[in-house]
Amino acid sequence: MQTKSIREFYLPTDEEDAAINAGIAADPDTYELTAEEFARLKPLGRPPLEITKERITIRLSRDVVESFRSTGAGWQTRIDAALKDWLEHHPTML
Repeated sequence: MQTKSIREFYLPTDEEDAAINAGIAADPDTYELTAEEFARLKPLGRPPLEITKERITIRLSRDVVESFRSTGAGWQTRIDAALKDWLEHHPTML
């Protein structure tokens, strides 16, 4: 099989899959979850946001981008905050 990034991987054959499952069944430290146990698992990752941001492409001056980038991680969020601040102080410009 191939992934979208063109990495190749091979699925186990039926015999290999049976051997893997037999090994899991023989291991006293593990077991297969029941459907009820599986349903109670918490999802991984970030919870969905109520308000999401919109992905756009914008062209900014190199000096503006360099200045914000030089402040470290979260620089795009700080650009967003700066634009929100500008909107608060210039409501008639809309």
